[in-house]
Amino acid sequence: MRASTVRKVATVFGGSGFLGRYVVRRLAQEDYVVRIAVTDPAGARFLQTQGRVGQIVPLAASVADAGAVGRAVAGADLVVNLVGILHERQAGDFRRLQAEGAGTVARLAAEAGAERLVHVSAIGADRASPSAYGRSKGEGEAAVRAAFPKAVILRPSLVFGPEDQLFNRFAGLARMLPVMPVIAGDTRFQPVYVGDVAEAVLAAALREDAPGRTYELGGPRVMRFRDLLRLVLDVTGHRRRLWDMPMGLARLQARLGELLPTPPLTRDQLLMLGQDNVAAAGAPGLADLGITPKSVEAVVPAYLARFRPGGGRRPALAG
Repeated sequence: MRASTVRKVATVFGGSGFLGRYVVRRLAQEDYVVRIAVTDPAGARFLQTQGRVGQIVPLAASVADAGAVGRAVAGADLVVNLVGILHERQAGDFRRLQAEGAGTVARLAAEAGAERLVHVSAIGADRASPSAYGRSKGEGEAAVRAAFPKAVILRPSLVFGPEDQLFNRFAGLARMLPVMPVIAGDTRFQPVYVGDVAEAVLAAALREDAPGRTYELGGPRVMRFRDLLRLVLDVTGHRRRLWDMPMGLARLQARLGELLPTPPLTRDQLLMLGQDNVAAAGAPGLADLGITPKSVEAVVPAYLARFRPGGGRRPALAG
């Protein structure tokens, strides 16, 4: 008789989010048993259809709860931490989740004997960053390195894809507003496709040359913020003038927006918008992981077609 194949176990923190659903799908395709560690397991059940019965298991585990984290990583061969927030619901959430939580996951993954840890951070992570978001991301990376030196750290630029809150949000604004407000229009970004980031997570988990390295993930094109908006207008067919919003007005809008449950813009995000968000020259990236990145022109037109007048479709832009 042939010995039964022992299937590897992956625990994915934040696995029900925008990037998480793509990561979970790829791990399931590679025959991992996938534990989706989230604060709301019921909200992750939709992902169970991405695998066989019993292959994908949602469980309750906040990165702020060391006991729950320990149970989630017990027996896992691979641990992936995707947890990140764009704004705080309570003061200190950035540090609690993105710095201390990242360190907790790394420490307990190491204690549990996990073979690999993949930590998804962000370009701009820096303990000296002027923004609380950037500082907490930098502190999280440092905590991960201290606890699990062979962890693979991935730093993506803006991540786009069909479910994103990037191009979809701007397309919605273009449909409603008479002009498109531009804040920090000359800040540069390197948008990266969500599927490519998921492939990078898988490569980081499997490649022998990946442990201990940090990769900066950007797409094939560097774009200014105003270029992103022009792309949205072109794809959706809305003729709107770009209006450069004075920074004082932007700060006031952000301050008022922070009173909402889900603020469209915060003062901390304005600080991040003041810095370019592109891969550093010479930094290892997608190519070093064997991945050819997809361009925004090749992907975005298909999922923004619903924002065109009448919902009509148009051919994709040349990529």
